[in-house]
Amino acid sequence: MGKNYLPYKITDKMLNLATEIMEKIGEANYFEKLNRYPELRRKSRIKSIHSSLAIENNQLSLFQVEAIINGKTVIGEQRDIQEVKNAYKAYEEIDNVNPYSVEDLKKIQGMLTFAIENDSGKFRNHGEGVYDENDICIFTCPPHTMVPILMDNLFNWMNKEKDNVNPLILSSIFHYEFLFIHPFSDGNGRTARLWQTIILTHWKKLFKYLPIESIIKKNQEEYYTVIQNCNNTGNSNEFIEFMLEIINKAVDGMILEQRETTQETTQETTQEKILNLIKKNPSITQTEMAQILNLTRDGISYNIKILKDNKIIERQGSTKSGIWKIL
Repeated sequence: MGKNYLPYKITDKMLNLATEIMEKIGEANYFEKLNRYPELRRKSRIKSIHSSLAIENNQLSLFQVEAIINGKTVIGEQRDIQEVKNAYKAYEEIDNVNPYSVEDLKKIQGMLTFAIENDSGKFRNHGEGVYDENDICIFTCPPHTMVPILMDNLFNWMNKEKDNVNPLILSSIFHYEFLFIHPFSDGNGRTARLWQTIILTHWKKLFKYLPIESIIKKNQEEYYTVIQNCNNTGNSNEFIEFMLEIINKAVDGMILEQRETTQETTQETTQEKILNLIKKNPSITQTEMAQILNLTRDGISYNIKILKDNKIIERQGSTKSGIWKIL
């Protein structure tokens, strides 16, 4: 990657993982369905924001994060609440930034740290280090005087290689190199994770709502361990492979959610069909419904029970001679 970067090498594991991910995201048009389910998109976005902030010790729960995004009042630390507002605004800009522009990255970092840091959107002007739970420095970041040069070199490299290196791998390289440079006083982790999503989204739109951050949160300890291992060994291979595994798991999770959502929507459609039959013929029997809709009698009964429990319909009179009423 040049003398200012820790080296990396494309491994068979990286290529196999990248291929597997690409096959999954193209399989059966799963992600084309994402546009049909705005609630699924919103749910994924909230999970991404909550997880990325939680990694940085934000104490708000998933429900509190959702409430803040919905404009509701939440009791909590003011900094934590501000971080949620900032993150939501920054994630809304995913489509509007150039993933290969260092100036756009500064703008996003400025959004993430708005009203929290005095130097939002500006590279740090002091030394930084990474400390463990015992307050012992385990990594000394590059001098602040080198930050502008290192960041320019990183973005120059990305612009040069973006058509040659698979975006799944390129974005993972960026993620690690950005954390290594540690260019800002605050918000480096949040910015790195969001910017990887931005790079991937401008390649394939489905990544806009893929909660990669949620899988990182579940593997947070390994995330930090792998970063430190790469710092010690002098190459980013382990981190690249780790992130590809994370993305692969995130894709698996999204596919599962898509299937479940499709099943739920099918049930809702069945209930709508039942309601339309009742409107046309209030005396219709469940057996007749099953025949018309080409469903089992049990399937009709299941959906009828849901409609009754939700007080959408009721049965008036006997089973044989009664009628259905839509409430």
